[in-house]
Amino acid sequence: MHNSDIEVIIVGAGPVGLTLACEVRLAGIRVTILERRPQRSAHSRALTIHGRTLEMLGLRGLDQRFVALGTSLSSGHYAGLDTRLDFSGFDTPHPYTLFLPQNTTERLLEEQLLEDGVAIVRGALVEQTQQDDDGVTVAGTHDGAPFCLRARYLIGTDGARSLVRQQAGIAFDGVAATCSMLMGDVQLRHPPASPMLSLTNAAGSLMIVPLGQGRYRVITLNARRPQVAAAEAATLEELSQASTAIADHDFGLHDASWLSRFNDETRLARGYRQGRVFLAGDAAHIHMPAGGQGMNVGMQDAMNLGWKLAGVLKGYAPDSLLDSYHAERHPVGVSLQHNTLAQTAMLTRFDARTLALRATISDMLAQPDVNRALASELSGFGVRYPISLGSDASTGSADWIGRRVPDWLLRLADGTAVGIHELLHAGKWLQLVVGNAAHAAQPYRFDAAWLTSLTIKPGCQPLAGIKSLLIRPDGYADHAV
Repeated sequence: MHNSDIEVIIVGAGPVGLTLACEVRLAGIRVTILERRPQRSAHSRALTIHGRTLEMLGLRGLDQRFVALGTSLSSGHYAGLDTRLDFSGFDTPHPYTLFLPQNTTERLLEEQLLEDGVAIVRGALVEQTQQDDDGVTVAGTHDGAPFCLRARYLIGTDGARSLVRQQAGIAFDGVAATCSMLMGDVQLRHPPASPMLSLTNAAGSLMIVPLGQGRYRVITLNARRPQVAAAEAATLEELSQASTAIADHDFGLHDASWLSRFNDETRLARGYRQGRVFLAGDAAHIHMPAGGQGMNVGMQDAMNLGWKLAGVLKGYAPDSLLDSYHAERHPVGVSLQHNTLAQTAMLTRFDARTLALRATISDMLAQPDVNRALASELSGFGVRYPISLGSDASTGSADWIGRRVPDWLLRLADGTAVGIHELLHAGKWLQLVVGNAAHAAQPYRFDAAWLTSLTIKPGCQPLAGIKSLLIRPDGYADHAV
C-alpha cells in the first residue's frame, strides 16, 4: 500500500464511507478507503433508504440504480404505531421508503467508485492515527504487513466502536443499553396480508418487513426476556417463540439466512470535527434502529461533508467552511437521538400506561399536520440549515435560507426543459437567474470555478417573485432575492 499523494483517508467502507468517497471523488480528489473486513458482508443489515437519501443520490444521477432493485412503500412506522407515517405527499421524485438490503447498497456505491477509479483496501486494520498542522498519519496492518499513510484529512466512518473517534479524543455521550431485540431474515409460509406488519401488546413487539424474493425480516422484543446477553446465540426457535407469544402464530417462519441481536444503546459524539479528523454515521451517532434512520442520516452526513471537503481541497473555499459540518449536522444527530429514544420508550415497555400512551400518540398521528411533521423528520425531508454559507444573508429573503429545493422543472433561456437536480450532477453551486434579472444576483463568496450560473425563463410557479436563487451542491437553498 503506497501513499500516492492521498488527500482524504476514509476508515470504513459501509454506505456512509462509500457515499463520502463518491462525493469527494466527483471533484477529482484522491481518496483511499480502508476497511478491516476482507470482503463485503453477505448479510442484509440495514434495509431502509428514505426519500431524501434517494433524492440526494439523484443529485448525482445515481438514484435509479437503487430504485430499480428495491421495493417501495409510501408509508413508514413511528414506534410501530397503528397509524403510519404518510410519505406520499412530499414534493419529490421519491415519495416513499425503499427497502433494499445494505449489502446491495454497498455494492452499487462500490461500483460507482470503481467507475471513478477508486478501489477499497480491504483487510486493512487501522491501529493508530495522529494529526498535525499539515495533515493526518494513519498506521496499521494490511494482510499482516504494516502500513503508514499520510493525507490532508481523515474521516472515521468506522462504526459505533470507532477507533478514529477514540484516538481523536471525542467524547461519545449517551445512555447504555436497556433491552435487546432479536432479528431474523427468513422465509414465511404464511406472510401477513399487509406489506409491513407492526404489532405491540403486553407480550412484546413484533415487526415484519418484506425483503423481496419471498424473504422477510422479522424483528421481536419478548416482554418476558427484554434483555439478552449479546453473546447468547440467536436461534430460529427463539424467534418463532417470541412471534407466537405476540401474534399467536409465527407465520410459518423458516430457512433463516441471518439471525442477530441489537440493542437500544444511544450515543452522540460531542463533536463531529477535531482538527483534521471528522466523524460520520455510526461513528458519530448510534441508537435503536427505529424508523430506519441511522444509515440515512449517516449518508446525509457524508453528502454534507463531502462537497465541503472537495471545495476546500480544490482551493475553492477556505478551511473554515468545514466548521459548518458540525454546525449543520450535529443538531440533526440531536433530533435523531430524541426521536429514537421516544420511539424506544414506546417500543420496549408493555405495561398498561405505555400501551395507553401508544394509543394516544397513534390517534394524534391521524392529524395531518402531526403526521407530516414526524414524516418530515424521519424521511429527512424536513432538514433545514439556518445559515447562508455562500452569500451575504443580510439582504434577500430569509425564508429561503437552508430550505431543501425540490426537483422543479425549469426552462433555460434557450427553451430547454430541465429539472433542478440534474443541474447539480457536477457537485457545484448553482445560481439561477430569472429572466433579465442578472443585476439581482448576489455576490458569491467562493471561487467562481465552483459555480454554475444559468438564466431561466420566468414561469416556474414555486419561484414566483424570485429574481435569483443560489443553491448549494447538496440541493439546499443558500440565498434568494
